[in-house]
Amino acid sequence: MIPHSFIQDLLNRVDIVDVVGGYVPLKKAGANMLGLCPFHGEKTPSFTVSPTKQFYHCFGCGQNGTAISFLMEYAGLSFVEAVHALAQQVGMAVPEEKENIPPIERAKQQAKSLALSEIMQHACEHYRKMLRTAPQAIDYLKGRGLTGEIAARYGLGYAPAGWDGLRTVFPDYEAGTLEESGLVISKNEAPGTNSKRYDRFRDRIMFPIRNNKGQTIGFGGRVMGNGEPKYLNSPETALFHKGSELYGLFEARQAIREAGYVLVTEGYMDVLALAQLGFPQTIATLGTACTPTHVQKLLRQTDCVIFCFDGDKAGQRAARRAMEASLPFAADNKTIKFLFLPAEHDPDSFIRANGAKVFEQAVADASPLSQFLLQAVSEGNDLNSPEGRAKMQFVAKPLIKLMPATALRMQILRSLAQLAQVSPAELEAAFELSKPANNKRKAPARQKRTQPIGLERQTIRALLACPALAYELDEEATGVITRLATGHASMMTQLLETILSIGEEVRFATLSEQLRQTGPDFDSLISEIAASRDFDPEPTQQELLDAIRRIRVNEIREELQKLTSETANNAMPLEELRERHQILTQQQKELQRQIAQSTQ
Repeated sequence: MIPHSFIQDLLNRVDIVDVVGGYVPLKKAGANMLGLCPFHGEKTPSFTVSPTKQFYHCFGCGQNGTAISFLMEYAGLSFVEAVHALAQQVGMAVPEEKENIPPIERAKQQAKSLALSEIMQHACEHYRKMLRTAPQAIDYLKGRGLTGEIAARYGLGYAPAGWDGLRTVFPDYEAGTLEESGLVISKNEAPGTNSKRYDRFRDRIMFPIRNNKGQTIGFGGRVMGNGEPKYLNSPETALFHKGSELYGLFEARQAIREAGYVLVTEGYMDVLALAQLGFPQTIATLGTACTPTHVQKLLRQTDCVIFCFDGDKAGQRAARRAMEASLPFAADNKTIKFLFLPAEHDPDSFIRANGAKVFEQAVADASPLSQFLLQAVSEGNDLNSPEGRAKMQFVAKPLIKLMPATALRMQILRSLAQLAQVSPAELEAAFELSKPANNKRKAPARQKRTQPIGLERQTIRALLACPALAYELDEEATGVITRLATGHASMMTQLLETILSIGEEVRFATLSEQLRQTGPDFDSLISEIAASRDFDPEPTQQELLDAIRRIRVNEIREELQKLTSETANNAMPLEELRERHQILTQQQKELQRQIAQSTQ
C-alpha cells in the first residue's frame, strides 16, 4: 500500500491543470479552467478544472476527481499506475510497502524540502538583484540580442565573481542545507583541516530552472567569456533531477496550448531567443540527453512534440537518443517530429540570420518520427544486398520493440518490410512482437452506506471540503461529531481517521482520493463540493461550528426529556436532577445564543 503521506505530497507537487491540460485543451474561465469533457461528447464546454481545489468536475456527465483519478479514468490506468506516472512526472520515487517511511521521518523530509525551496527562492531573488547592478552582464545579454522583458519573464540573474557572494544572503553560510541545495561547495584541502566552502556559481549569467508550479529548483549558469565549463548546472538534489526537468516549461505552458505543439531545443539561449522572436512554446533539456520522462511530460502538455537539433553529428546523435526516448509513447493520436538545422547553425543563430517566417516554415517541414526512424536504420546499410537488409532489420528490431502495438507501428513495419523485401508478417515474427493485451478492467460492485441528511450531512460536508478544520476542533467538539446517529457514525469516524492519518496539510483533493479508494460512500458529497465554488475556510469553519452547536442542542434536548422521565420515576435524587437540569438549560441557552449570532 502506498502511504497516505506520499499521496498527499504527490498531489501537492503536481498541478492538475498541467495534467488535464496535457489531454484536454483548457481556457481560463474566471478562477477555473474550462474545456470540452473528455468523458462524454459535448459541443458546449462544461468540464471545469479548479487550480484551488486541484480537482476537475464535469457538469454534463458528473465525472470528477483529482489528477490521479483523471489518469485512471482517461488513460485506463490502475491507481498504482497513475501514482507512478505522476510521480515520474515530478521526479518522485514511489515508496514500496517495505520501504514505508514512518510519518515522523516523512514529515522531516517534507520540512527539509520546504527549507531547500526557500533557499533556492532567496538565491533566485539575489541573483536577479545582482543583475541590475552588473553592467557587464547586462551588456552581454544585450549583445546576445535579448531584451529586458525576456530577461524578466524568465527570471535571469547574475552571480558575482566573488567566492562567497551568497554569504550576504545567508548569514549561516556554513549551514548544511546550503550545500544540499547545490549552491555552495565544501572541499577538504588536506586531511585533518577544516573544509573550505565557496559558491558554486561565480561570474555567470544565471538561468533559474522552475518546476511545474513555478518554484525555483535549480540553476544553470553561463560564463560570459571563454571560461570552462561554458554551462554549469545545479547538481542532483532532493529538489532537482536533470532527467525529469525541462528549462522553460513553466513559462511555455500556455503558449504550448495555444500553438498546439512544443519545440524542444538543447540550450537556454535557444529558448530565450525563440521566445523573444515569436516562439514562446520552446523549451530545452538541461545539458543532458532527452529522457523518456521528458517525453512523457511533454506529451501531457500537447499532442505534438517537435525536436530541433543542430545539423552536425552531435545533433544527429542527440536526435537519435530523443527518438529512442519517444518510441514508447508514440501513440496514434500523438505526433513527434524532428527538425534539423544547417550544420553551422543552432536555433538561436538560425532564426536571427533567416527570420521568424523561414524558421516557422522549417518547423512545418520537420520530419515525422516514422521518416526519421526509417532513415536512421537504413543509413550505412546496402539495401541492395541481403546482408545490408539483414543489418537494417537488426538495427530496427530493438527500436520497433520499444513501440506500443499501435497503427503507427504497423505502418512503420510495412515500410520496413518493403525495404527489407519481406512480408510484414515475416518481419513481425522476426521481431518477436507480442499482440496488445486487453487492459480493460471492470471494478467490482461496492456496497454503499445510506447517505447522511440534515446536520450530519452539513458536518461531514464541511470537514470534507476543508479537512484541515478537523485539527482546530477541541475535544468537546470532536466528541459531539463522533456521537452522530448510529447509521452515519462510521462515516464520520472514517472521515476523521483519514484526515488525521494524512496530516495537518491535508487538502480536499488528497482526502477525496483516499476516501474513494475505500468505497463510494462519499462520492455524492465529493461531487457536490467539486461542482460548487471554491470553499472559503472561514465561513466553512463557521458552518461546521454552527452544525456542531445544533447537534449539541439536540443532544441536550434529548437529555432534558430523559431527566423529566427520571423525575417522574424518582430514578435520581430531586436535588441532583434540578442541578443537572439547570446546567443543561444554561448550556442550551448559550448554544442557541451563539447560533443566533452566527446567522445574523
